[in-house]
Amino acid sequence: MAVNGSVRRANFVSPLTHQQRSASQSTQIPEHSPANSARAQLTSKMPSVIPSTTNVAPALKRKQSSPMMPPFMVSAPGKVIVYGEHAVVHGKAAIAAAISLRSYLHVSFLSKSNRTVKLRFPDIQMEHTWNIDELPWDAFSKAGKKKYYYDLVTALDPDLLAAIQPFIDEVSPKAPESIRKIQHASACSFLYLFLSLASRKTPPCVYTLRSTIPIGAGLGSSASISVCLSAALLMQIRALSGPHQDQPPQECELNIERINRWAFVGEMCIHGNPSGIDNTVSSGGKAVLYQRMGEGKPPRVEPLHNFPELPLLLVNTRQSRSTATEVAKVGTLRTLHPALAENILESIGMVTESAHQLLTSPDFDPTSHTALKHLGELVTINHGLLVSLGVSHPKLERVRELIDHTGIGWTKLTGAGGGGCAISIIKPKPPALTNGHSNGTHELSSDESDNSSEADCSASIISNGTKLKHKILDSLQVKLENEGFEKFETTLAGDGVGILWPAVLHNGNEEEGGEEIDQEKFLMAEGTVGIERLVGVAGPRRKLAKDVREGWKFWRPWVTHEE
Repeated sequence: MAVNGSVRRANFVSPLTHQQRSASQSTQIPEHSPANSARAQLTSKMPSVIPSTTNVAPALKRKQSSPMMPPFMVSAPGKVIVYGEHAVVHGKAAIAAAISLRSYLHVSFLSKSNRTVKLRFPDIQMEHTWNIDELPWDAFSKAGKKKYYYDLVTALDPDLLAAIQPFIDEVSPKAPESIRKIQHASACSFLYLFLSLASRKTPPCVYTLRSTIPIGAGLGSSASISVCLSAALLMQIRALSGPHQDQPPQECELNIERINRWAFVGEMCIHGNPSGIDNTVSSGGKAVLYQRMGEGKPPRVEPLHNFPELPLLLVNTRQSRSTATEVAKVGTLRTLHPALAENILESIGMVTESAHQLLTSPDFDPTSHTALKHLGELVTINHGLLVSLGVSHPKLERVRELIDHTGIGWTKLTGAGGGGCAISIIKPKPPALTNGHSNGTHELSSDESDNSSEADCSASIISNGTKLKHKILDSLQVKLENEGFEKFETTLAGDGVGILWPAVLHNGNEEEGGEEIDQEKFLMAEGTVGIERLVGVAGPRRKLAKDVREGWKFWRPWVTHEE
């Protein structure tokens, strides 16, 4: 749910000194990005951008050459609001977390003699090619206009938007207006980032994007795409280091911050005035506490690295909704019943703060059954308060009824409400699985348990290959599909942006070689299942070693080298 303001991390320090900043205002354009001391310290492990070729006499026919770089991939997650929607619009805190539904961007390189850049987004029926040499590089390199990878951009430049508008207008001129609007927003985001970060000498590329995140469901699909584009372009100009297992947390944070800053620029191209919370969660993963602090003040943004990674059911009602309409509905309630509405919003804020206090307490144990129960009960309370604000919907209540009947989780709407999605945090297996009732709902036979006596929240009813899991989920799947709903088994509070360089995946059985992911193979993957099977990051469905695809790397500031 978008709210006003922009996100910046309070602890971020620019990598340039004052003198270096002054020097960087020159109109001279660096080949990739300016040299500076921080860059020397953060030596990138990524291949360098292909150097430009020597000019050839016009009379000579240029020979076709082979690409000098292998294809690579970038992936970023969607997000859900776990606590605090609507109250966040009125100055209370909210907590949002990453989910394992992700966007995947494949970058493949063309021959140096092919001076084009192509965008292929089959999910929105978009494919367009631009001539690199015809793009408005001069507009983006003028004094006062040129931006570098370390810059903080909090507003779009109207002159630069005007410069790229003719190139946006070229995209799908005969498509229906509803489709063109989405495609033009994507083209604007790409071109603004591409011209800001790349240069005339950038190698010709094809950017192909697929997503497993439902579009328009309040799950941060556009932010996920913006993070992918930002990370890919920053990799190509060697402005990122890692990720690798020995990378210090501070260095991970620096790289995430660079990606996040430019992802926010991409979000502004799409949404105009985004809150910044979606791209922040998608860049860094795990969870984030967000709170607006008043006019002219930066928002409170606090990463919650202790948020436990939990199995999650996400159900898309496929009911269209308007964030503006639902926000206005709460505003009307505040006008008509100011004291009652304020008490409800204050209570939602207290739910968020209760979760925050638990997650940040020194003795918090993310594997504790008691801790997970506390978080789950807050989910139930939060939903009830949102219902009292009038932002639920009969389809959301029906989803909650169906899931609650199974007794497998704590359910609430997520986002603006009025339709969209519901989430269910899955209950852990009880401390002892016997022939009694589990969580007050289901009998378990001995072959349906794995004889675990630990109340570990990573061991939920559905996170293990038990007969009970299949019995519950298969029945639930049929009921949801019969009523027109779409169910996803996903994970809450997982990794943020990830890199696969080169685009080669290995199975988890230590076999020799690996599977190279080329552009056509990526495009041929069918639907969410096909994409996840081909390039998916390990998730709750990939418990067996043979199902785990190795090669993806992530910046994880919550993991130290000692750990």
